[in-house]
Amino acid sequence: MAALIRPRDGRVIGGVCAALARRFNTSANTVRAIFLISCLLPGPQFLLYLALWALLPGEKTVTTAW
Repeated sequence: MAALIRPRDGRVIGGVCAALARRFNTSANTVRAIFLISCLLPGPQFLLYLALWALLPGEKTVTTAW
């Protein structure tokens, strides 16, 4: 399994669904659909998304000094 890090590519809003998809080796669109369907159910799904967005580290970029 990959580390739970928000990727720079494949993001739509915050990269949380893309990070979860990469972690569990599935499609980001599948995770997004599951999240949207789960928002129809009662519960703190949106707050959990915001918390993960704030707490998950972003993917580091490699920079070269010239």
